Amino acid sequence: MLLASEAAGSTVWHFWLAVPIVLGAIAAVVAVVAGYVISVSRTRYPKSDS
Repeated sequence: MLLASEAAGSTVWHFWLAVPIVLGAIAAVVAVVAGYVISVSRTRYPKSDS
Protein backbone atom coordinates (compact mmCIF):
# COMPACT_ATOMS: atom_id res chain seq x y z
CA MET A 1 0.00 0.00 0.00
CA LEU A 2 1.46 3.33 -1.03
CA LEU A 3 1.09 6.49 0.94
CA ALA A 4 -0.28 9.51 -0.87
CA SER A 5 3.05 11.33 -0.72
CA GLU A 6 4.92 8.33 -2.15
CA ALA A 7 2.43 8.03 -4.96
CA ALA A 8 2.97 11.67 -5.85
CA GLY A 9 6.73 11.13 -6.16
CA SER A 10 7.83 13.13 -3.13
CA THR A 11 10.08 11.60 -0.52
CA VAL A 12 8.85 10.68 2.92
CA TRP A 13 11.19 12.31 5.43
CA HIS A 14 9.15 12.34 8.63
CA PHE A 15 9.96 8.70 9.42
CA TRP A 16 13.54 9.86 10.18
CA LEU A 17 12.19 11.86 13.10
CA ALA A 18 11.77 8.56 14.93
CA VAL A 19 15.53 7.96 14.96
CA PRO A 20 16.55 10.86 17.25
CA ILE A 21 13.42 10.41 19.36
CA VAL A 22 14.19 6.74 20.00
CA LEU A 23 17.89 7.43 20.62
CA GLY A 24 16.99 10.20 23.06
CA ALA A 25 14.52 7.96 24.87
CA ILE A 26 17.09 5.18 25.19
CA ALA A 27 19.71 7.66 26.46
CA ALA A 28 17.23 9.05 28.99
CA VAL A 29 16.40 5.57 30.33
CA VAL A 30 20.10 4.69 30.60
CA ALA A 31 20.81 8.00 32.39
CA VAL A 32 17.99 7.46 34.89
CA VAL A 33 19.09 3.90 35.65
CA ALA A 34 22.74 4.94 35.97
CA GLY A 35 21.81 7.85 38.24
CA TYR A 36 19.76 5.55 40.44
CA VAL A 37 22.54 2.97 40.71
CA ILE A 38 25.12 5.66 41.53
CA SER A 39 22.93 7.28 44.17
CA VAL A 40 22.12 3.94 45.80
CA SER A 41 25.73 2.79 45.81
CA ARG A 42 26.86 6.10 47.37
CA THR A 43 24.58 5.62 50.34
CA ARG A 44 25.49 1.95 50.69
CA TYR A 45 29.26 2.46 50.38
CA PRO A 46 30.11 5.96 51.60
CA LYS A 47 33.61 7.38 51.11
CA SER A 48 35.87 7.04 54.12
CA ASP A 49 37.89 10.06 55.23
CA SER A 50 41.07 8.20 56.12
